[in-house]
Amino acid sequence: MCLQVEVQFAREVCGELEIAESREWLVTNGLGGYASGTIAGTTTRRYHGLLVAALEPPVKRTVLVNAFDEIVRYRGSNFSLGTNRWTSGFVSPKGYLQLESFCLQGCAPVWRYALEDALLEKRIWMKQGENTTYVQFALIRGLNIDLDVKVLVNYRDFHNTTQGADWSARVDVLENGLRVVAFEGAVPIYLKSASGSWTARNEWYRNYFLPAEQQRGLDDHEDRLYVAQFHCSLHTGEPVTLVLSTEQDAALDGEEARSARSNHELQLFQSWQTHRARSCAHPADQEPSWLWQLVLAADQFIAKRVSSHAPNGHTIIAGYHWFNDWGRDTMIALPGLTLTMGRPEIARDILLSMTRYVDSGMLPNDFPDAGGTPGYNTVDATLWLFEAIRQYFEVTHDRDTLSELYPVFVAIIDAHVRGTRYDIRVDPTDALLHAGTPDVQLTWMDAKVGDWVVTPRTGKPVEVNALWINALHTTATVAKLLGQPSEAYERLKQEATDSFQKFWNAERQCCYDVIDTPSGGKDSLLRPNQIFAVSLPVSPLTSTQQKAVVDIVASQLLTSHGLRSLGPFEPGYKGEFGGGPRERDSAYHQGTVWGWLLGPFALAHFRVYQDPRVAQSFLESLGRTILSAGLGTLGEIFTGDPPFTSVGAIAQAWTVGEVLRAWQMLSAAEAPADAAQAASV
Repeated sequence: MCLQVEVQFAREVCGELEIAESREWLVTNGLGGYASGTIAGTTTRRYHGLLVAALEPPVKRTVLVNAFDEIVRYRGSNFSLGTNRWTSGFVSPKGYLQLESFCLQGCAPVWRYALEDALLEKRIWMKQGENTTYVQFALIRGLNIDLDVKVLVNYRDFHNTTQGADWSARVDVLENGLRVVAFEGAVPIYLKSASGSWTARNEWYRNYFLPAEQQRGLDDHEDRLYVAQFHCSLHTGEPVTLVLSTEQDAALDGEEARSARSNHELQLFQSWQTHRARSCAHPADQEPSWLWQLVLAADQFIAKRVSSHAPNGHTIIAGYHWFNDWGRDTMIALPGLTLTMGRPEIARDILLSMTRYVDSGMLPNDFPDAGGTPGYNTVDATLWLFEAIRQYFEVTHDRDTLSELYPVFVAIIDAHVRGTRYDIRVDPTDALLHAGTPDVQLTWMDAKVGDWVVTPRTGKPVEVNALWINALHTTATVAKLLGQPSEAYERLKQEATDSFQKFWNAERQCCYDVIDTPSGGKDSLLRPNQIFAVSLPVSPLTSTQQKAVVDIVASQLLTSHGLRSLGPFEPGYKGEFGGGPRERDSAYHQGTVWGWLLGPFALAHFRVYQDPRVAQSFLESLGRTILSAGLGTLGEIFTGDPPFTSVGAIAQAWTVGEVLRAWQMLSAAEAPADAAQAASV
């Protein structure tokens, strides 16, 4: 299979430092580890590095290899390929000026440097299931060249920076390379190559500047240890590959490792095509090329999570660079990242693994980066579990797994009826779900600064109760299918559905965001959460109300990259996003645009207007952001005001997952009735 390269840039981007730095590449290894940087070659974040290893998958992510500084000698001249910013304000060297082009081939970043009449190519990828990064150099044209590579290492948690360190690493000479041990008890770093020579060094380079961290109001500089130098001669047609790994026996054959990576990506495409062929009338090659790139991006979030009860478990990394796995994000992103991709076995594994963490009727909100006890401060993650399982069964008809999970359904419903943590309980007067205490954030709008919960939403949030009604419907349906009593769930669902009309704001012709607040009132701020009362399979709104919700969201919250978290004419709206942690968190759900909400909006729009092509068109502009910020993927958030600049994590699981899921559902809706019927059979 030969695919068009969708993400590619020439000198108009590569040669402008600020522009080249604003575009970041990412490769992952299926463990939670990754490599990432900028087109320019600068490391603008503490999270950038050539080997950021997940030492306890998918967490304990540790920066082991920061970067390379490469120098090429050709025809008597020296050319620097690296680019560094320093706290002094200098940029030195300026290797980006040698860049002729940059592209992604699959997920692998590929640079081409023009050095007089020579053309040198560099590419980076990781081995699936291993903390191993490959950096390959190939001479495309020109006479033979000499290449020297300075290897800069660290040993720190990826959330931190190294400043003022003075330790010397122990460097042992091995066949084909070196073993670097930062300190006693540290995981060794192996630097190897099947050709060339290595020289040990131990010299600290100080004061690398990290401009993205300065913009975030955090420590903006760090030190790195120049631990080794690699030397080789490059000949046309004979690539040289450097291997950076935590594995002593990491494979050194670069071509074989590259082929294995390509085969993995090919299998992803084949699984996706096979799945979509069952429901879509037109072939995959008629889809926009950005969608093909997202098929690869979907895989970047799937990672191992090993535990005593799930030795081969999987999970979903919520986003890169700084997120770990979250229960809410996992359940929302799972259908799009696995089922839409034709990978139901991964979905099943995640569902079985995650449900084993259910406690007091609640799914964990997040798993700490350093391990330990998960947190349960969420009301909606548990309800999204029902929807994820419903979609899994809809695709697989896997009755055995459904039978295994049904007791979890029952236990969760019972716990919510009785009442569980954080005053999460069913109100017996209307069967709606109440949640919240003053000091804990429970919905997806979860920003908190110190003791300040920015958007507390205590009471009965609108999307929580839309999810609650759907969870009751799913439980009743499954109970019938398995021959279990369903009447209690049906009765509770009907009562909650009737009571949902309390959310209707007749004056504004939309839903209140929260009712029965601590003051006994209703929150009338215009937020996007009501869209789920239309997009979820069971809507508690009338058709007239559904249209009104879609229309007001379209007129005030819809942007080209997602939905605003607060209407621009509402008190407290913030159209910009920036500054330190407090400033950013205060704007996080106060107008900031969220990409993942565009999927539910497109599906809600289709439900009301019944035009799948128009509904798909809402997704296209966001899809094309694979060319900016996080290359080949979709980001987390954007500014509320134009031009809707990407300002959060460069790659977000639920953004990618919801765009893929919505696009697939809308493509299936375009299929002729006879084709759709045949696919369902």
